[in-house]
Amino acid sequence: MKRSSYCGDVREDSIGKEITVCGWVHSRRDHGGVIFIDLRDREGLLQIVFLPENKEIFKTSENLRSEYVISVKGLVRNRPAGTVNSNMLTGNIELVVSDLEVLNTSPGLPFEISDYVETSEELRLKYRYLDLRRPNFQKNFIMRHKVSSEVRSFLNEEGFLEIETPFLTKSTPEGARDFLVPSRLRHGSFFALPQSPQIFKQILMISGFDKYYQLARCFRDEDLRADRQLEFTQIDIEMSFVEEEDVMDIVERMLSRVFKVALNIDIKTPFERMPYEDAMLRFGSDKPDTRFEMEIRDFSQELKSSEFSVFSSVISKGGIVRGLCIPKGAGFSRSEIDDITKFVGEFGAKGLAWMRITDTGAESNIVKYFKEEEVQAIISKLNAKSGDLAVFLADEEKIVAQGLGALRLKMGKDFGLIDKNKFNFLWIVDFPLMEWDKEEQRWQSLHHPFTSPKDSDSLTKENVRTTKARAYDVILNGIELGGGSIRIHRSDVQKKIFDILSISDESAKEKFGFLLDALTYGSPPHGGVALGFDRICALIAREDSIREVIAFPKTQKAVDPLSNAPSPVSEEQMKELGIKIVPKPVVNTTKV
Repeated sequence: MKRSSYCGDVREDSIGKEITVCGWVHSRRDHGGVIFIDLRDREGLLQIVFLPENKEIFKTSENLRSEYVISVKGLVRNRPAGTVNSNMLTGNIELVVSDLEVLNTSPGLPFEISDYVETSEELRLKYRYLDLRRPNFQKNFIMRHKVSSEVRSFLNEEGFLEIETPFLTKSTPEGARDFLVPSRLRHGSFFALPQSPQIFKQILMISGFDKYYQLARCFRDEDLRADRQLEFTQIDIEMSFVEEEDVMDIVERMLSRVFKVALNIDIKTPFERMPYEDAMLRFGSDKPDTRFEMEIRDFSQELKSSEFSVFSSVISKGGIVRGLCIPKGAGFSRSEIDDITKFVGEFGAKGLAWMRITDTGAESNIVKYFKEEEVQAIISKLNAKSGDLAVFLADEEKIVAQGLGALRLKMGKDFGLIDKNKFNFLWIVDFPLMEWDKEEQRWQSLHHPFTSPKDSDSLTKENVRTTKARAYDVILNGIELGGGSIRIHRSDVQKKIFDILSISDESAKEKFGFLLDALTYGSPPHGGVALGFDRICALIAREDSIREVIAFPKTQKAVDPLSNAPSPVSEEQMKELGIKIVPKPVVNTTKV
């Protein structure tokens, strides 16, 4: 082994000792005939010194450039007075070189290896091997390793077994699009890469492995965002003979331990439990950011008889009116109000009503349509103060919730109301079991079709609209870390769910036959959860995108600039698989 120490690990206790370090030339300085180099490895930087007395080594050191790979041996000493660098963990010491070996050279770089240089993401990903050398980036991946190790240690101590499930499985296109893999041995048939190990972990429960976990690789062919990738990792957990609180307790204790190890902070448990309807009313989202207030309020009851027909007519047709108070927003110009009106329009809102709150009440071109008691009810319910701006949306519930929820987050960020040092965890519970799909004119599972309803025996097509699910999502700072549920463990209940979802017996058997058969052979009650491991790591690292904690991510255009994937394959490969490329259908966008 060439190296006796990592650069970033050398401390004062090594003074007077001869050590060998290896790494990359981070920076080079020539000070009056003495050459200083900051040598970098994954643990940090160490200043090394080349003195002119050692002529041969000094001459070689004069030719060292950024990102040359070198091995040096030398004596550790205190830095001279006045040269200590308090910004470096090794800033009190330096290594005086007695032996140097140049292991490799490097040409000029496409960008500087620095945490302080802005570079386009496309270029960073093309040269990902250079990007990954950046000190903060390396800290992210050391942290990711520690978190995964801690997760495994915790679950092992709790009696869980780590069991791998297949990558090549059956396509069940009920959620996102599957990635399909053609079978060479069975022409015309395809495997699918797993969107989740869901069915297999349920099979493991039926098999008697009552505590399972896996850091599972999952694949979904969907549009990419800051918190989504085509392939990702999730902490997958399943347990038998449990209730909701048992699963939530495991997750809370695991996350508390992870955050203590990674950030040395104590997470308060148990996490808050917030009903889905409460979250949608107060925050306009089922993943609310509770680090700041500015809660949404409903005025449907107070304004159902309002003379302002925009509100009263919407309410009479089954819609709702809700409002939000923007602190100190009364100073908004008309163009700024137009901007936020346009913003909520992106969520389907047809307009935005508003009132400026003053010392004498409210001012707006719509105030004249409201009775004094209605205005006072609005001010009181929003807890609005002079100088604030009250804004309102009137529409169907989903549009109002999404519009005001998004506006709340935007205002929280724009006004600096969010404390970035807070970690607010909570559980969203009491989800609806299903939601109505207007386009397809059928019910769809809010989570997935294997989620158990509350009171399974009384579930019917007539009461499905009001039936709650035994489901739970864990939220941190407005981001869904993951979700889970108590599963259906009886075949008759599973069949009832498929009937309501308009999945025929034939289709259910084709897609999920092996699970349905397994449920008939003594399936125990069971439940579990899946947590987005990349999202957890991004939040710990305080990164805005999970791409910053994934070693080789795809761009938002779903390509890998490093390997140039995806790419065409040869005619011979396609012929062997029985595949032929056909022209992509042309969509006619001509308006009649």
